Amino acid sequence: MRALASAAVIVSGGEALVDLVPAGAEGDLLAPRLGGGPYNVAIAAARLGVPTAFLSRVSTDAFGDALVRRLQESGVDTSLVQRGAEPTTLAVVTLDDDSSARYSFYTDGTADRLVADPGPLPDDTAALSVGTLGMVLEPGARVYETVLRREHGRGVLTALDPNIRADMIPDPDAYRVRFASWLPSVHLLKLSLDDAGWLAGATDIDDVLTSARSWLDAGPRAVVLTKGADGVTLLTSSGAEVTVPGIAVEVVDTIGAGDTVQGAMLAWLVRHQVKDVSALSERECRDLLSFACRAAAVTVSRRGAEPPTERELQQCV
Repeated sequence: MRALASAAVIVSGGEALVDLVPAGAEGDLLAPRLGGGPYNVAIAAARLGVPTAFLSRVSTDAFGDALVRRLQESGVDTSLVQRGAEPTTLAVVTLDDDSSARYSFYTDGTADRLVADPGPLPDDTAALSVGTLGMVLEPGARVYETVLRREHGRGVLTALDPNIRADMIPDPDAYRVRFASWLPSVHLLKLSLDDAGWLAGATDIDDVLTSARSWLDAGPRAVVLTKGADGVTLLTSSGAEVTVPGIAVEVVDTIGAGDTVQGAMLAWLVRHQVKDVSALSERECRDLLSFACRAAAVTVSRRGAEPPTERELQQCV
């Protein structure tokens, strides 16, 4: 297991947007909430006390200013954030009966699609996380893809959360081919059970797990499957399979839950100087997943994507 530098930094790359979330009991009013999968990952990791930077292009409109301000207030380094006059991406969120979130996106001509390649990331970068719309919407998707492959080649721990938004993927088969092309450059693949099923074209849990194991053969050292209230399962290239149950809480909504899992896992791995998840013992795997589940439990217990701080998480122990 190769150790990382003590000042190791997590970089999360992808979109920052504004979620318009139901505000009233009847869902007839919408309130703006700052979010976006990679944006939430950055905030989750930084709030847990690990140096974190965000890579994106953010609008200079009022929403963009608020997005940058929230990053800074959460302790995220914004030196890799590019700014542009294009508008901020909007996502209209609806909640199902079980408080699960569904999204409709407004992305035409928005700032985050026009991110420029920053070149090699800073030398203290220990981990890079990408995913969600950042890996779908062009021309930005090609930029994040380039960064992913380059940083993997430089020895950075690379993580991918596809966080599938099916309505934004016009050609599912082409996306699946592209997803497969990323796997040799990914060390840690994290995705929901539903997303894994969509990518695998399967609904049966055994078929989904079979596909997840096949993804390990393509490059990742670990695949993490989030299963909502049923917890999280970790599969590794060394043959380990570890499941940690979910934590029972009163769910307000699930916005940002998976992003919190990703940010918390990366925070744990960087703090413990882990680069190869497949080298962890079973106890260490359980510690990693339990830490991420605890963080996600706090997030779903409050409205919108509000990951916990390190202090809040300690108080939950």
